[in-house]
Parts: sequence; structure tokens; C-alpha cells
Amino acid sequence: MNLLKGLISIHARTMQRHQFTIESVLSKKYTTSRSSAVDMAFTLFQSASPQKRSDKAPVVIMHGLLGSKTNWKGLGKAISSKTGRQVYTVDARNHGDSPHTPDISYPLLAEDLIYFLEKHNIPKAVLMGHSMGGRAVMATALMEPSVVEKLLVLDISPYGVSNSISSLPIFVEIMRKVQVPSHLNIVEARTYVDNLLLPAVPERGIRQFLLTNLIRDEEGYKWRVNINAIAENFNPHISTFPVIKRDSYFEGETAFVAGALSDYVRPEEEEIIQDVFPLATFHYIEGAGHWLHADKPAEFLDVIIPMIQE
Repeated sequence: MNLLKGLISIHARTMQRHQFTIESVLSKKYTTSRSSAVDMAFTLFQSASPQKRSDKAPVVIMHGLLGSKTNWKGLGKAISSKTGRQVYTVDARNHGDSPHTPDISYPLLAEDLIYFLEKHNIPKAVLMGHSMGGRAVMATALMEPSVVEKLLVLDISPYGVSNSISSLPIFVEIMRKVQVPSHLNIVEARTYVDNLLLPAVPERGIRQFLLTNLIRDEEGYKWRVNINAIAENFNPHISTFPVIKRDSYFEGETAFVAGALSDYVRPEEEEIIQDVFPLATFHYIEGAGHWLHADKPAEFLDVIIPMIQE
């Protein structure tokens, strides 16, 4: 408990320093070389019947922080089935089955997406991302707008910081420090870690989400995510979005879809968001929080499917 109190105190001070600190400028001079991109793991969903497949641009979906492509398995199938489009769900670098690197930032995640499209011969795509993934697709649209047919940003804004984000570094540090006894089976191991997370993460659903990253190999238990890289880059490279110059904007079709119970997208920010995404529309799903697609999947599909079908 003393360790937890210490982490809370340290990260409260850190978040105060970084609340309005921005990383750098999203412009051509800031883009990384394509050689720095990683080859992201992915799952492809498409109809088994060629006659039911649309020839429209595919949908590429990136998950949020500490998530993976498996979070989107059911919805990926549903989106492909309802629209006929191919749907790719990808693992961001340092997540899921994708390569681990010491660095992670939104320009790097954007480079990974651009490289993914190039490798798979996709000239344009509907880019959709949740939370961290939402900022990654925003960065892609600002850095390489020609590859984006439509932009769907899920419960995240280029501006501001949610009050709840201050808790993220706390349980990242707990995950970073935890050592699971190797003699435990996977059920026992998850219960063991669940109890360690409980004081900092009272919401059972969030703990269960984090525990999907706990895996076992021949050396014992470990996290599937690169928890060290995430912890070391969280402030400011993940917690904040790079500075947006006033002459930098994306003129394509854009939709921000948020949970009405979440504070990651605030109605008072809509006007300044439209300075950068002038065609942006805003949609709030009643009864949904930050994980809007998990909280209200049917309502979520009702909102995004017409956007993708257009």
C-alpha cells in the first residue's frame, strides 16, 4: 500500500507537469524515415463469398493503449459483414504480436500505419482508432492525408487530457514491477495479479482488460505488451498529442465518436478540433464510457456502419 501511495503521489506531480505539455510539431519535417516503421501483426476479416465483398477501400482499425487486435475480433467481423469491406485489425508496436521497440510516439505509430498500407498495396483506407489508436490515425491523416478515405476517431481528442488518464501510469508501474510466481497456473496467476491491481484499479472490467496481456512462456509469466517502453514513453509521447500548427489540417471526412459518460472528448472542444479537422462531425453514445465499443457494441455499430457504407 505504501508503494501504491508513493506511485500515486509521483504520477500526480508528473501529470501536472505534462497536462499541457506538447511533444513536437506534426509536419513533414518531423516524420520519421520509413526504415523506422515496424511490420505490424494483423488479422483480416472479409466475406467468404467474393460476391459479397465490396470493392471499396478497406477499413484499418487500431486499438488503444495496452490493447490488441483481439479486442476487435467480434466487431471486426461485424463491420466486414455489414459493409462488405475488408477489415484489418492491427497490433500497434509494443502491443500484441507486433515487434517491440524502445520508442513509441504518435508520429512513429503513423509511420507504421503508412508502411502497413504500402506493404499491403492499399492506396486508401478508412482509418479507425480508439484512444491511443485514435491519435495514431489522426497523426496519419495529418502526415499523409492522401492515404485516408475517411477518419473515424473513437473517444479521444487531439486536445486536452482526460482526468482519468492520471491513473494510467500508476497501474503501468504496478504491471512493470509485478513478478508472478512461476508455479502458479494461468488462472491462479491472473488472480494473483488482479489482487495487486485492485487498490489502484477498482473497476473489474479494466483489470480484466489489463490481464489479457499476461502470458506464459518457457521462462515464466510476462506481459505481452512492452511495458517498459510504454512506461518510459508515456509522458509526454503517449499522454499528449503533438502540437498542431494552425496551417496543418486534414480536409477529409472525419467523425469523432465518443462515449457520453467519458471526458476524453468534450463538447466545448469541438470548435477547436474543427480548426484542424474542418469536416469533423461529433457523435456521443448514451450510456457508454471510454470503452464505448465494448460498453454499447450495438449502438456503436449503429453509428459507424452508415459512415463506412457511404
